[in-house]
Amino acid sequence: MTSKSKFKAIAPPPKTKPATTAAPLIPPRPTLKKLKLAAHDCRACPLWRNATQTVFGEGAARAEVILVGEQPGNDEDLAGKPFVGPAGKLLDHALVEAGIDRSKIYVTNVVKHFKWEPRGKRRIHKKPNSREIAACRPWLEAELEVLKPKILVCLGATAAQALIGKDFKVSRQRGQLAPSHLAPNVMATLHPSAILRAPDEETRHTQLKDFIADLKQVAHLIQKSQQKQ
Repeated sequence: MTSKSKFKAIAPPPKTKPATTAAPLIPPRPTLKKLKLAAHDCRACPLWRNATQTVFGEGAARAEVILVGEQPGNDEDLAGKPFVGPAGKLLDHALVEAGIDRSKIYVTNVVKHFKWEPRGKRRIHKKPNSREIAACRPWLEAELEVLKPKILVCLGATAAQALIGKDFKVSRQRGQLAPSHLAPNVMATLHPSAILRAPDEETRHTQLKDFIADLKQVAHLIQKSQQKQ
């Protein structure tokens, strides 16, 4: 007899059609605290059914820099905080190398619930689809509206294509500033989890070096912004 997984089974599709987007849930005169509380019970797409909890953004209340990833992973889903798993630890290392204080930035994701599929006793990341991204986008737009960041950094292809454009290629355009109404400075770089999934140590080393180089550009933009104040 096989042992039972400690994770709940994937739930069947809901019988009732879920809300199109989270837009009706955005509170009036939003603050980060209000948004986090409102997002706690978000049912705008079916992903909530198999996630442990909503994983909202976290960081400095007056952050000039926002880093946006794809979605929370297994560790984030269990902890309720973004970027706390292996990818988060790699991000912390890269930020230190780039001279950026994580406590002074804000980190979040395009999608706030963990999308996964079972593989034995493990929950394996599954890429969110366009409908799920669209349903969750009002939360991110509200975060951006509250913080009004000077610098927006998309981590990985999903975030870059959702916020910069569907034709954006991180492999070719990483580290380049992109025109956007979302912030004065918008760029994309690798997602830390992509570096961890590199096929060999040499590739991983190269990608980490590129990632740190992009974050150093962010550090330079922070310095320029502070000099103007």
